[in-house]
Formats: sequence, structure tokens, C-alpha cells
Amino acid sequence: MKLSNIQRVYLVGIGGIGMSGLARYFAHLGCRVAGYDRTSTPLTTELTHEGIDIVFDDNEVLVPAEFHTPDEHTLIIFTPAIPKDSAILNFFINQQFTLYKRSQVLGIISEGMYCIAVAGTHGKTTTSTMVAHILKHSGKDCSAFLGGISTNYNTNVLYGKNNIMVVEADEYDRSFLTLHPDIAVVTSMDADHLDIYGDHSHLTESFRLFVGQMKANGSIIAKKGLEIDHTYTYSIKEQADVYADNIRIEGGEFYFDFHHKDVVIKDIHLGIPGMHNVENAVAATQAALLAGVSSEAVKAALTAFRGVKRRFEYIVKKPAHIYIDDYAHHPEELRACISSVKRIYPDKKLTVMFQPHLFTRTRDFADGFAEVLSMADELVLLEIYPARELPIPGVTSQMLLDRVTATDKRLLSKAEALTVVKEEQPELLLTVGAGDIDTLVLPLKEILSNE
Repeated sequence: MKLSNIQRVYLVGIGGIGMSGLARYFAHLGCRVAGYDRTSTPLTTELTHEGIDIVFDDNEVLVPAEFHTPDEHTLIIFTPAIPKDSAILNFFINQQFTLYKRSQVLGIISEGMYCIAVAGTHGKTTTSTMVAHILKHSGKDCSAFLGGISTNYNTNVLYGKNNIMVVEADEYDRSFLTLHPDIAVVTSMDADHLDIYGDHSHLTESFRLFVGQMKANGSIIAKKGLEIDHTYTYSIKEQADVYADNIRIEGGEFYFDFHHKDVVIKDIHLGIPGMHNVENAVAATQAALLAGVSSEAVKAALTAFRGVKRRFEYIVKKPAHIYIDDYAHHPEELRACISSVKRIYPDKKLTVMFQPHLFTRTRDFADGFAEVLSMADELVLLEIYPARELPIPGVTSQMLLDRVTATDKRLLSKAEALTVVKEEQPELLLTVGAGDIDTLVLPLKEILSNE
């Protein structure tokens, strides 16, 4: 496939955060872009307003005529999350199109570019968005494909005027093995996606293969403690090659000093909260310095960074109520998020509302979830969001709730959860999860803003 030949692009599963980025990219290039997804969301609505045709009925009759015949000008992209019996997916297969995964297309786009790829089972979205923001804010510029909506730019894809490309490298389905980066950041390799990998060792091996695909003279920035090849280690502890110290919270804002050999950047004011985000900023800073951004420009950019939607995002911040929303859906992500909230607001009662994501993940990490959720002063647990999976006997939210040691805990429907928040008016609320818990954000905001 040659990008210069592409005139028409159809995306099966266009509403996903990664797929929608590609849709926007090709529309920006002037291509005719269309697609299918199962449900309408605010993101698909935005794509429609941007001139992209989307259908929500899995019916091959709805595929536009110009996408019926394979040729060098037509590109069909699909996501592995689409069921194999999808009528539209099988239409393209039966018409003998060559179908490309999102990751394959990203690999093709990044060929010949200076690629900065950020991988990790958690932390990659915020870190890659930080890197892209530093490059943009400093005037170095870049294009970027992000796994979330940047608050600074209100999009998940950025268009640059140079050959630098920042990409979130997804380990799901080994997708990141299509990339050959100049700079690679690896934030974490915790067990996850065991429905794909089977066990942790196979996941770890895929990360080793990823960093093994570095271009000649490339740099690998890996979190301290990961058993993986690296050029630099990073941490918020001093024993790493690159680290942060003098970390402090002043008025709810985070400040730290960055250290790397002879490079010291003092009194960085990070525009988003969280100890885990200080660590993300250390990795992003090192990547930006390697890409040629000055220390002064990095410092200014981090102060101006506003984060990623649904990543430690303040929804309500008033004297009576603090409400934070986060995408965390793995025990270690939850631990980082809950720990940061409790550190910032040590004197407030923390109510955590959590929606487990996937039956397999809930089964595989039930003890880890229970341990971390027990850190909450009050827990509201929602039913498991199944996504692409069928139920597994015995794997339920009640099973998880039974393992939580906190005494103030309950299992509620989403409607019941809204009622409880309205009645109890929690002073510090954290909603977490990767399913459709985000549909509660606006109703919860209204409840807590109106009091």
C-alpha cells in the first residue's frame, strides 16, 4: 500500500479512539472517508460533523458504492474488536479486499518519519500526549496519533509540518510490532490482555520484540525495574538514569526537579496532578530532550499541559465537591490514581465508583482489584462492562465486591449510583473504568455542580 495512492478509506469500527484518529488523518489528507460502528457516541458525532459518513447498522447494503471494488486507491481498515461475523467486515473479505489493521496502517504512515513511540500497559496515553504537546508547544512540531483526547488540542490526532511523528504504541494484539521507532518509551509491562497473551511471560516477550525493532542508533527510555533493553531508565527515585526529586504539592499543584547527568531542570510546575504523572513527565521530558527541545521549552510546555480527557480529569472542583474522572481499568492504574487522590486530599472522605472492564480481566486480577478498591473510604461498584466478551460463569461484580475488605461498599446499577450521589453528596468523588461509565460523567457533574 502506498499512501500517496489512497483516495478512499473505509473503517470498520470507526468509533474507537485509535480508529477515529486514522479517520481524521485521512480526511485531513483530502480522502473520502466513511465507516461503520455499533453505536453512536459523542466521538462519532464529531466525526460526522467533520464530514465523515458513518452508519450504525451492520448491513453490507449500507456500504457506499465506491467501496465495492478493490483497487489501489481504496483502503479498508478494521479493528480486531469487530466480531468476526460482522456483515460489513465479511462483505469486504468476500469482495477480496486486502484488509489492514489500524496498527499496520500506523506502521506504514510512520515509515520514513522520525518516530517517537510510547508503549506500556498503562501510562502510555498521558505520556505520548505529553511528548506531542511539548513538541507542539516548543515550536519543534510533530504529527501525533494518540490514544485519548488531548485537552490542550481537543483531538486525538495532530498534524505537523515536519517528519516527526509521536504514536501511542498499543500492545493489544501485538499491534506495536508494526512500528520501528527512533525513540521508544516503555512505561510498564504489568500483566494485562491475558485473553490475548495467555500469560505474563508472552506479554513481556512482545515488549522485548518491540524495543528490538528500534532503528539504528535509536534510544529506549524504560521505567526503572523493567527487564527490558534500554538506553536510559527513568523513575521518581534517584537510582535511575533520569529521575525526579524535590517533588512537592503546593496548593494542589505538583512541582519537581528533573535530573539527567548534567541536565537539571528545576522547579517544573506540572499542569496536571498525580505522582504517576510526575513519573510520566520524566519520561516525556527525556524523549523531548533527545528530539532537540531545550530545557526551558520543556519546562514551559509542562506547565501549560492540561492532560487527556478521562485521565485524572477534574470534572468539578469547588469547595463543597471535588469530582475526578479517570480511565483506569487495571489494578496498578487504580492504585496510582487512588493513591494520588488521597495524597492531594488527605482530609477528605474518598468515594470511588468503579466499573470493571471485561470478564477475563476481572477474573485474572480479582485479588488485585479487591486490594486496591479497599483503599477507598466508600466504594460504589457497578456491573462488569463486557465489551467484546461473553459472560464467564462465576465472574461477577458481586464476586469482586465480596473480596473487598472495606466496610462501606455496595453494588449498584448506574441509575442507583446517580441516586446515591444525589442523596449523599460526596465531598470527594472518583469515577474510574474503561467501559461506558463515562456516560455518568455529565449527570454526576450536574448533580454536584448544582448543590
